Order: sequence, then C-alpha cells, then structure tokens
Amino acid sequence: MCPGCSKPLASCICSQLKKTIAPAAIGPARVRYEAQGRKGKGVTVVSGLPLNEEKLIALSKELKRKLGVGGTVKDFVIELQGDRGEDVAQLLRVKGYL
Repeated sequence: MCPGCSKPLASCICSQLKKTIAPAAIGPARVRYEAQGRKGKGVTVVSGLPLNEEKLIALSKELKRKLGVGGTVKDFVIELQGDRGEDVAQLLRVKGYL
C-alpha cells in the first residue's frame, strides 16, 4: 500500500497528483539570479508562482519566446538562461504575478 494515497503500489496515483497540484505559494513570486554551482553559467530563477506544472510550462514558453532565451521548468521553478531578472519581473508584473 502506498502511504500517500492508500492505494496498492501498482495503481498509485501520487506521482500524477504532484504534477497537477501546485505547491502552496508563500507570499509573492520571487525572481533572482543564481550562478553558484552552475560552472559560471548564471540563470534567472522564478519561484513561488501559484500555478500547476502545465501552466508553469506554458508561462515558461511565453517568457522564453519574449526574451529570446533558453530555459526549463524544474520542481515548480522556472529557470531562464542569463541575467534577465528585470525583464522577467516586468513581464510578470504585466501578467499580475508580482
């Protein structure tokens, strides 16, 4: 039996629930620049958005297209290549996330 959903392990739905349920957002969204542990390649990190994984991926695609950068979504966090914090913050303000 799965401890999370109380179903047999063969029919466990916990991994599917994690993708559809957004973590509880504490405060406003945060935009920061990180370079440590990335071999000098800095990324702009957007966290704290109250969106599920599908909506985060859609927002990430929109940000990447508008800014002309690469990026990814990992663990409900959007990572964009380069130091684009000001631009990301402005776009998120327009959309009402900041």
